[in-house]
Amino acid sequence: MKRRLAIPTLLIAGAVLLFSGWRGRSRQQPDLVIRSDVRLVLLDVAVKDRAGRLVPNLKKDNFTVLENGKPQQITVFAAGDVPVTLGILVDESRSMAPKRNDVLTAAGDLIRTSNPRDEFFVLNFNDDVRRGLPHGVLFSDNIDQLRAALDRGVPRGRTALNDAVVDGINQLALGTREKKALVLISDGGDNASKHTRAEMFDLVERSQVTIYTIALADPTDPDWNPGILKHLANLSGGEAFFLNDLSGLAETCQGIAKEIRTRYAIGYAPSPGKNGALRHIHVRVAVEGRPGLVARTRTVYRYEDEPHAASK
Repeated sequence: MKRRLAIPTLLIAGAVLLFSGWRGRSRQQPDLVIRSDVRLVLLDVAVKDRAGRLVPNLKKDNFTVLENGKPQQITVFAAGDVPVTLGILVDESRSMAPKRNDVLTAAGDLIRTSNPRDEFFVLNFNDDVRRGLPHGVLFSDNIDQLRAALDRGVPRGRTALNDAVVDGINQLALGTREKKALVLISDGGDNASKHTRAEMFDLVERSQVTIYTIALADPTDPDWNPGILKHLANLSGGEAFFLNDLSGLAETCQGIAKEIRTRYAIGYAPSPGKNGALRHIHVRVAVEGRPGLVARTRTVYRYEDEPHAASK
């Protein structure tokens, strides 16, 4: 019997973009609010130049979106520092014990350098997956509470990486922000999950999440599988980082926070089609006088007849 997975679909009911300022801060920061009855594919897009630098302040006309090779009309576009719902998945298997302090410090830096209006959660995983925040608290923007959540894990046992990603995506669906992201920090593959690799990838294809993976290389680990971590990032439009030591971990986490704050939200209404069909996405970016710009976003998604299907 196949497990039932909650599917936060990439097809969203909505095609109207609104910005609402927040009066609680002296500098207003926009919310991305999508309201309509039109189905929408919402893409989270990063743009870099040839030197690998993030490129901000582009316009809608700089982008072309192709679905299965056909150009799409962009109906939603946002280029501001839009708040996100962000989950941090921390590997707490036994092999992570010597790296734990560095990981927790770097994850704290990620939170500290993110948009103050982001909402966060923490999942610690080894033999199983546990929520780091107190019971009944799904999300938080309180740095002390989030640091306590990171510190709540205990290094032991094996690695339920597939389960952590599945649980993370399902919790993202409960968030209030239109944009969703996961940051996964691990040093190994998977040897303890109830969900299969295929189930995990299928859920990513049906979601709108962007996944960043940070792989702390451990060549002695027989379950080490960097290909899975790279595929997760490429499939969702995030990025995979492979670190041979801990010296670059803090900088990597800070760079992820900066990229999330610089990404573009681009939406279009897809044509109707077969339910569950895999559709391929390619985004091009062109700016006069600036050759070599590259847009990165998810590469595929599965079309859903019903925007909020909850079974698989």
